[in-house]
Amino acid sequence: MTDLTAETAIPIRRPVRWHIGVFLLPAIIVYSAIMVLPLIETLRLSFYNIVDGTPAFVGLANYKVLFGDPRWAHDFWNALVNNLIFFAIHMCVQNPIGVALAALLSTPRLRFVAFYRTAMFLPTLLSFVIVGFIWKLILSPIWGVAPWLMSLVGMKSFFAPWLGQSGPALVAVSLISNWQYIGIPMMLIYAALLSIPEEVIEAAECDGITGWAQFWKIKLPLILPAIGIISILTFVGNFNAFDLIYTVQGALAGPNMSTDILGTLLYRTFFGFQLQLGDRSMGATIATVMFLIILAGVSFYLFAIQRRMRRYQF
Repeated sequence: MTDLTAETAIPIRRPVRWHIGVFLLPAIIVYSAIMVLPLIETLRLSFYNIVDGTPAFVGLANYKVLFGDPRWAHDFWNALVNNLIFFAIHMCVQNPIGVALAALLSTPRLRFVAFYRTAMFLPTLLSFVIVGFIWKLILSPIWGVAPWLMSLVGMKSFFAPWLGQSGPALVAVSLISNWQYIGIPMMLIYAALLSIPEEVIEAAECDGITGWAQFWKIKLPLILPAIGIISILTFVGNFNAFDLIYTVQGALAGPNMSTDILGTLLYRTFFGFQLQLGDRSMGATIATVMFLIILAGVSFYLFAIQRRMRRYQF
């Protein structure tokens, strides 16, 4: 009887879930149209240039010009170094302050938490045009309020036209960017802190670990994955940055190219500015190098850091 049942058993066929493909198709089409196809076209364009008035395949010639020609190489390495400084300031100022603010907001006895959280996140919602224009007015040595505010605390002698000097201009623009986007790491870390189970906090309190010691020994190790995500988002955002520097310092990223980063260099190269004519091929070459830098940074995080990072699951 058992053998007969085994021989006559009909295998169960699982239904084809075609509806999943139907739901995914619009997203795939939109993503391909605005992300994949432009990326492929940019990569292709970086291997072409205008020869005798017609586009021609030139291989790596554009990259040789970018890294070998003195003028192009000087502008590129200047923009890359400034971009690294821009990123370092965000990592050393924006993210630590965001973590500290999130830790303060997560304290159970703090009142008006919703108000503080909204007020700190509000600059992130503002347009970069508004932010750039407001800070140009604030830091203006002619009609800005910064000299007057610094005089109230006896520090007017330290004021200088920071946006107009080659040395502090990049730092000033970076701090403006920190002020605008500090709400993003704050909210992400705040959410990570709230997701820590109460049992862990109660166990730490039973062991006598409270206050800042509890944060350093218990909470901080638990939110390291969130800090890693914030770091890689900061890296990608900073190496794609353009809008704020363009608003505050213009396309030439003055003074004397001291605030020029890869985004502004790409804009001037591709679209042209003033007497400089646009060069689509060299612009695509710079965009490709930017893509490779970002890809290398993200890959390093995913395969070298995230794998070694200890994860806590509850």
